[in-house]
Amino acid sequence: MQLNQLGNSELRVSEICLGTMTFGQQNSVKEAHEQLEYALAHGINFIDTAEMYPVPAQAETQGRTESFVGEWLAKKPRDRVVVATKIAGPGRPISWVRGSSLAVNRANVRAAVDDSLRRLKTDYIDLYQIHWPDRYVPQFGETVYDPSKERSSTPTAEQLAALADVVHQGKVRYVGVSNETAWGLSEFSRVARENGLPHIITVQNAYNLINRRFDSDLAEASRREGIGLLAYSPLAFGLLTGKYLAGPPAGARLSLFEGFGGRYRKPNVDEAVAAYAKVAREHGLSLAQLALAFVRSRWFVKSTIIGATSLAQLEENVGSTAVRLDEATLSAIEAVHTRFPNPAP
Repeated sequence: MQLNQLGNSELRVSEICLGTMTFGQQNSVKEAHEQLEYALAHGINFIDTAEMYPVPAQAETQGRTESFVGEWLAKKPRDRVVVATKIAGPGRPISWVRGSSLAVNRANVRAAVDDSLRRLKTDYIDLYQIHWPDRYVPQFGETVYDPSKERSSTPTAEQLAALADVVHQGKVRYVGVSNETAWGLSEFSRVARENGLPHIITVQNAYNLINRRFDSDLAEASRREGIGLLAYSPLAFGLLTGKYLAGPPAGARLSLFEGFGGRYRKPNVDEAVAAYAKVAREHGLSLAQLALAFVRSRWFVKSTIIGATSLAQLEENVGSTAVRLDEATLSAIEAVHTRFPNPAP
């Protein structure tokens, strides 16, 4: 398993990261630990979670994912695993987290980090991320910026100062952001430089064959600011396995949770998926192999976050690391992208 350095940090992470947002909802603690064991045994040293997991977010299950991971982590040599987690921000209906006090400020960062450390049964978090911006931005399938939706938000300098506190206390090693914009990456970087505050080393955004929004301004900001992409949803909620082409299968996330993953139920999504499935067949690959290998091939991607609800799915996803796409396959992918550019942004 290839290891990649995150920014100028000491963190070297596997090219595949195990995402955990199904732990505690679709996966039991036993299944979660089986996945974690398999991942570690096959060269994955990078685990990503969040205080709001599992998803869909619910008061009854919030924090359960971190607890599942923590029970496993407590029995492992801590330095073998790079653990990433996230603080929830304002702007989403999760009133049960800190009594709806979700600003990314000193009090909330301190409380969130301490709660995550307790659930994860560890003394430190390797990578601590802001799950989505404190300020208003279009996100999770929205594509149009609307100034009328602006709300009061915590200044960037205050957010970074809050993160600096937990870094200086030794509770967090490095910091990152998630679901960010190009302006956000540049602003966090500028404020950090000018104020001697921690520089963000990663951005965790959705990226896959049917959502390549990162290719443009975000890619430029990523390169110029030295911020690597941790690509989530590389299989587009399972659409890029091809299992939805004959209709939503029972037990899949988009079947189980009504209204979940709306960004993947848009015009031209099915047509694009079918076209990529054809490319995969013509080049002797499964659609999942094609999709995962494509994400890993992008110069700005430092790790590809995979999530599975079964060990068999995890095995197939991890096995995809043996696939390297040739120029003919990449050209075929670009031809489909030209016909169906970003149908699920």
